[in-house]
Amino acid sequence: MLLRARVTEDMKTAMRAKDAPRLSAIRLLQAALKQREVDERIELTDADVLAIIEKMIKQRRDSIEQFGKGGRQDLVDKEQFEIGVLEGYMPAAMSAAEVEAAVIEAILSSGAKLMADMGKVMALLKPRLAGRADMGKVSALVKTKLSG
Repeated sequence: MLLRARVTEDMKTAMRAKDAPRLSAIRLLQAALKQREVDERIELTDADVLAIIEKMIKQRRDSIEQFGKGGRQDLVDKEQFEIGVLEGYMPAAMSAAEVEAAVIEAILSSGAKLMADMGKVMALLKPRLAGRADMGKVSALVKTKLSG
């Protein structure tokens, strides 16, 4: 089942179950997906949906940090719940060893030797690791591997 269709089905299930917090989180996701489709006049692929979910999770983590500083535990709890719902749509995360193996393989297959070749390596890694690894950490790992 396509990810977009799964989100719609989960929304219907949450409505039937009268699960208001889950329904609210799924509706936020639905709105973000619909907004992107309307703005760009495209039909979203699973990769597009995953990118949107990743962005939403990152936004919520930033909000949690700010709410924590402000002493708003109620809002922290709400954001953490939404992250839990959103993470349910993400593929299984890769272990650190799997990420490192993928980075080494990409460096070897691209023939990268210098930091100037980092773009080539990241271009190979992004489609393979999107949604399964933190791309910021992957980028840092590529930098350390290429810098020696």
